[in-house]
Amino acid sequence: VQLQACGGGLVQVGGSLRLSCAAPERTARFNIYTWFRQAPGKEREFVASIDRSGVSTDYADSVKGRFTISRDGAKNTAFLQMNSLKPEDTADYYCAATYTSGGRDRRNYGYWGRGTLVTVSS
Repeated sequence: VQLQACGGGLVQVGGSLRLSCAAPERTARFNIYTWFRQAPGKEREFVASIDRSGVSTDYADSVKGRFTISRDGAKNTAFLQMNSLKPEDTADYYCAATYTSGGRDRRNYGYWGRGTLVTVSS
């Protein structure tokens, strides 16, 4: 199952973007959706995750208060609203999902989308 991630682009400092991550039709509903990101020359890092209910969320300290993760259970889709973007947010953003427990470790995720590039210019 290949997740479909989109919504990246070029934005100025302080701007906003909304990323989407969709599972193919008739895919069973995932338990956890998570966003990771990878900047050039750096390891892939955890950004945010959301549970099946859409109530429990987790954020990296670097994005807390600026990013909001949400999901549409009916459509098996997750979103990442990114506000007050900074140059250090520039990275390829990857969505990932799992039917079991997730957490911040990317090794726990068996389903991934291709990266969508976010570039924040100063």
